[in-house]
Amino acid sequence: MIDVIVVGGGPTGLMLACELRLAGMRVVVLERLTEPTTQSRGRGLHARSVELMDQRGLLERFLAVSEKFRVGGLFGGILTPWPDRLDTAHPYGLATPQAVTERLLGERARELGAELRRGHDVVGLAQDGDGVTVVLADGTRLRARYLVGCDGGRSTVRRLLGVGFPGEPATVETLLGDMELAEDPARVAAVVEDVRRTQLRFGAVPDVDGQAGVYRVVVPAEGVAEDRTAAPTLEEFRQRLRAVAGTDFGAHSPRWLSRFGDATRQAERYRVGRVLLAGDAAHIHPPTGGQGLNLGIQDAFNLGWKLAAEVSGRAPEGLLDSYHAERHPVGAGVLANTRAQMTLLGDGPGATALRELFARLMDVEEVNRYVTGMITAVDVRYDLGGGHELLGRRLRDVRLARGRLYELMHDGRGLLLDRTGGRLSVEGWEDRVHHVVDAGGEPDVPAVLLRPDGHVAWVGDDPRDLLDGLSRWFGAAGDPDGPSRPRAHRDDGEGRQS
Repeated sequence: MIDVIVVGGGPTGLMLACELRLAGMRVVVLERLTEPTTQSRGRGLHARSVELMDQRGLLERFLAVSEKFRVGGLFGGILTPWPDRLDTAHPYGLATPQAVTERLLGERARELGAELRRGHDVVGLAQDGDGVTVVLADGTRLRARYLVGCDGGRSTVRRLLGVGFPGEPATVETLLGDMELAEDPARVAAVVEDVRRTQLRFGAVPDVDGQAGVYRVVVPAEGVAEDRTAAPTLEEFRQRLRAVAGTDFGAHSPRWLSRFGDATRQAERYRVGRVLLAGDAAHIHPPTGGQGLNLGIQDAFNLGWKLAAEVSGRAPEGLLDSYHAERHPVGAGVLANTRAQMTLLGDGPGATALRELFARLMDVEEVNRYVTGMITAVDVRYDLGGGHELLGRRLRDVRLARGRLYELMHDGRGLLLDRTGGRLSVEGWEDRVHHVVDAGGEPDVPAVLLRPDGHVAWVGDDPRDLLDGLSRWFGAAGDPDGPSRPRAHRDDGEGRQS
C-alpha cells in the first residue's frame, strides 16, 4: 500500500513529498496537469523559506538560479528598507519564479524516490480506519494510508471532504499576465511611475523571469467576474490599461493571462481522519506581500515529519493534530495582514491618508522589524506552553565547532544541541534525533532540543526533563540494541563525530 498520496504537484505538494521521503515513506504525487506550468504567480522565497531550503540542503540550488533581495515594499507597497537584526542567519529573500521553484523541488522529490504522476485528476475519495481510497477520472482506484490535499484554492479534496471554507468573498479583482509591449520602454516606465502615485494595483515589470522584452503586467479589473475560473482575454487587458493608464502600451503576444481577487477564506479544519489539507487548499488570500507560496511550503515543512511519524507508528498521542493547532493560527494571521494590505492599496482618499501614516510608522525601526518579521514568517512561534523564551521558535542557523547547525539537519531528523559537555543523552531515540555536543556559542543555554522542522521543543539541562521532551515530540524510546537502528552522528565539540 502507498503510505501517503499527495494530491497536487505545486510547491506545497512537492515540498511535502520531499519531507515524507526523507523519513522513508512511499509517496505518490497526483497532479492534474500533464505538463509543468509556465505561470509564475509566486515569485520568490521569503527569509523563513530560505532557511528551510538551507536546512534541507537545497539552498545552493536556489541560489544558482535566483537573485537575493533586501528591498522594501513587502507590506502594502510601502517602500521601506529592510530592518537590521532580523532573527535569522538569512536576512534576505530570493527572487525565484514559481515555475523554477516547482522544478527544483520536483527534481529533489524524484531524487529521494517520490513518484510524480501527471495527468491524474482526483474525482472521489473515501476513508476508513485503515486508509484512504482515491478514485481518478479514468476510473482507477488507489489506496493509501493517508492523503494530503495540496490541490489549490479550488481544492477537490476539500470539497469531497465537505470541510467548510468560510471567509470573505472577493470585492475587487486584478488582472495579471505576461506579454510583450510595443511602446518604448522609457515611456512605459514613465507612465507606470505616474499611475502608481495613486494606483498601487498597477504595474508593468520588464524582462520578467529573464524573458527579454516580456512584461509582467498587473492592472485593476473593472469588477469581479462571475466566472473567475475563466482567464481574461488580451482585449480585456487592453481595455483596462486604457481606462487606468490612458494607453494599452501596444500590448500583444501574451504568454499567459490570469485574474485574482481579494477573497480571504480558510478551511475550518486542516485534518479529517486520514485526510489533511495544506497550502491554498487550506487557505486563500490576496497575493499582497508574496506570502502564499511561502505559507504553503511552510505548511508542508510542519506536516511532513509529523505525518511520517504517524504512518510509522512512532507518533506520540496528538502529534498529527498539532499540525492544525500550529498552522491554522499562522494561516489566519496571513489572512488578516493581507486584508490590511488591501486596504492600504486602495485608491480613495482614506486609503491614501492611511498609507501615508503607515509609511511614517514604518520609519520606526521596531515597527519595520515587526512588520517584516510578520511578512517573512521569521516571527512565527508555536504555542508549546510556558517556559523559556526560545520555546516554540525556530532556531536560526548557528556556527558550531565544526560546520553549521543546518548542515546537520539535512536528513530531516531532530537534533539535541548539547552545551553540558555530554551529560545529556538521546539513547533510545538515536534514529530520530542527532546528539551534537558543542562547547559554546549561540544560543546561550545549556541545551536545546530541536524538532525536525527546526522549532525549539525543549530548553534546559535536566536529563529527566529531556526524556519528557523526547517522548512528547518523538514518541517512545526504541530498543537500543535493535539490529535495524541506524547510528546517529555525535559531535564532541572538537569536530570529532561518533
